Amino acid sequence: MCATVAAPATAGGDPSGARPTVVLVHGAYADASSWNSVVERLERRGYPVMAPANPLRGLDSDSTYIASVLAGIKGPIVLVGHSYGGAVISSAAAGNPRVRSLVYVAAVVPDKGESTASLAARFPTTLGNVTKSVPYRVAGGAGGTDLYLRADKLHQVFAADLPESTAKLLAATQRPAGTAAFSEMAKVAAWRNIPSWSLVAKQDKAINPDQERFEAKRAGSHTVEIDSSHVAMLSHPDAVTDLVVQAATAAGSAPASGGGHVTRH
Repeated sequence: MCATVAAPATAGGDPSGARPTVVLVHGAYADASSWNSVVERLERRGYPVMAPANPLRGLDSDSTYIASVLAGIKGPIVLVGHSYGGAVISSAAAGNPRVRSLVYVAAVVPDKGESTASLAARFPTTLGNVTKSVPYRVAGGAGGTDLYLRADKLHQVFAADLPESTAKLLAATQRPAGTAAFSEMAKVAAWRNIPSWSLVAKQDKAINPDQERFEAKRAGSHTVEIDSSHVAMLSHPDAVTDLVVQAATAAGSAPASGGGHVTRH
């Protein structure tokens, strides 16, 4: 787990004068280290940052865990989710008035009653063809099924704009996700009440870019599009950091209306 906290600094967005804490939630097949480049950039700009481990066991349990992490943070929060992490933050932020902004990075953004799987069925990709199922067991005899990305396909589907050597490291260190992470339906949708920002990765082969556009439009997100693979925080950390800072700057001010849409190259 990568979890870093920088010293608070003053900023104009929050009435208390404190910058919001940025909490970065990773998605499936990844871990918190996927945010390292963004963490470094945010810290240089004076933001307190946390990147907790997302358990990747199921939407209910994952969002409950992340909500408990948020409960221990004082002051305003900007909550950022990549990929499946977008579904987690949409649930974890519900009912927490200190979460001022949501940021979705090439993310799944379900509405109440939707799941990661149901959205993928509407906006298909080849991701389902490049995973492998591995049964697991835990103490007491319980168990389930984990999903991994096939190592020989990860570069093409997950991280095409990174060097092949980096993709091999991602394949070797990937964290699997339990099937419940994709099948469980969202019970809430915090983006209906919290201002959001979205990054669409135009070269994404893990989540259909049209799905990302649909979700961003539905949520009224302030949206940017960049020429990126699914792992934009690794291949385009400056663009991701800039979007997070936009959301952080707005945190604590009146909710923004009418999200905009910008394409960046």
